[in-house]
Amino acid sequence: MGILGLLILAIGLTFDTFAATVSIGILVNQIRFWQAFKIAFVLAIFQGLMPVLGYFAGSIFKDNLMAYDHWIAFVLLSIIGGKMIHEALKKPEYKKPFNPFDLKVLILIAIATSMDALIIGVSLAFVKVNIIHAFLIIAMSTGLVAMLGMLFGKKVGNLASQRAELIGGLLLIGLGIKILIEHLNQQL
Repeated sequence: MGILGLLILAIGLTFDTFAATVSIGILVNQIRFWQAFKIAFVLAIFQGLMPVLGYFAGSIFKDNLMAYDHWIAFVLLSIIGGKMIHEALKKPEYKKPFNPFDLKVLILIAIATSMDALIIGVSLAFVKVNIIHAFLIIAMSTGLVAMLGMLFGKKVGNLASQRAELIGGLLLIGLGIKILIEHLNQQL
């Protein structure tokens, strides 16, 4: 997977972060730049490291699963994308508010928004990818999107976060389909 593929992947992964940070922007409408930067930094580090951890875990089993790698990537990306779409379609009253300045809450937000990145990291072990590039692109994209999400949340309402998560889910499913089609075409 080249830089373009990693950028598409990073964009797909950042929609969870965007949705969470739009909520933060809505919840804390007087958030200061350095407060927002700290939140974005924590989210970016978690989102960047999770695929690395998944990549190394997936590398351990790579040789045993090589014949099914494209199917694994497709299924994992589709499940995560489907989960994001499901979350996007939930009614707002079923979503709980949170205090993003509480370190425990921030870490839980970071884990929750980056869990899909861990699973995607496993699938990255089955495709040709530079994991350092993946880390940098995903972390920087996440930090930028988190900052924009908080700013956007101050300006707009809840509807935007739901649409962002829906688009992110569709992008991840599309990426899974792309990987599957590319691999099946190579076999022909």
